[in-house]
Amino acid sequence: MSAATFILPAARRSGRVLPGFKLSLGFTLFYLSLVVLIPLSALIINTLAMSWDAFWSTVSSPRVVASYRLSFGAALVAAAVNAVFGTLLAWVLVRYDFPFRRLLDAFIDLPFALPTAVAGIALTALYSGKGWIGQFLEPYGMKIAFTPVGVTIALVFIGLPFVVRTVQPVLEEAERELEEAAASLGASRLQTIGYVILPTILPAVLTGFALAFARALGEYGSVIFIAGNMPMVSEITPLLIITKLEQYDYAGATAIAVVMLSASFMMLFAINLLQAWMRKRGSKEAK
Repeated sequence: MSAATFILPAARRSGRVLPGFKLSLGFTLFYLSLVVLIPLSALIINTLAMSWDAFWSTVSSPRVVASYRLSFGAALVAAAVNAVFGTLLAWVLVRYDFPFRRLLDAFIDLPFALPTAVAGIALTALYSGKGWIGQFLEPYGMKIAFTPVGVTIALVFIGLPFVVRTVQPVLEEAERELEEAAASLGASRLQTIGYVILPTILPAVLTGFALAFARALGEYGSVIFIAGNMPMVSEITPLLIITKLEQYDYAGATAIAVVMLSASFMMLFAINLLQAWMRKRGSKEAK
């Protein structure tokens, strides 16, 4: 009789698929601490070495505040744009069959595989004053590269796959019979979208929005080229952190990073609470 004969009944009696829960949990906590918790703790410890006055003067200087405004504002706008158009793109890929659909589906993952520096150089070449697109816009006073608009476009580019790949599986599993039933009961297209489709995909859309926002907030490589890095105009916060590290101002770099980390955590925490409330409300309505 093999060892599996004794292991499998015990695992079934315990209600666990795999044995060794304590060992797996210990390894998980160790790995999480090594990769996430210890680096974040070091970040906070370095910041605590500063006095309150030094910390406040560092994180509230006009140049840093301007970088906050650009980084958070551009990330928020880019995530909102991706939430709308990423959802539409996921809908087209799931609900319609057209030539080169698989090719378009593969292109969605291009920002994942493309080095961020290459993406930044390509976008700069497109939207600069002599670029393929920028040369037609600049005569009308529409300057894209080296402005906050260029930063937002770069963040839209790198954040789009997060929304599409989050919403797409939900749309594939959605029951089309509910849409047909709503239409047979006389619901208009807008009513079907608002009362049938949107409640189903909204948690996924919010998740994609949160992922795209978090990715855009810390983006450096694809933005650094198209931003222009002009202080008080198009300078992002990650660039200021890198600049302070190059100046061996580790405390100042960690102070700015802590502010970014705290704001990002609060934003993601609020979105998670909203998702939990929506799931709870949806389960109550289903009952």
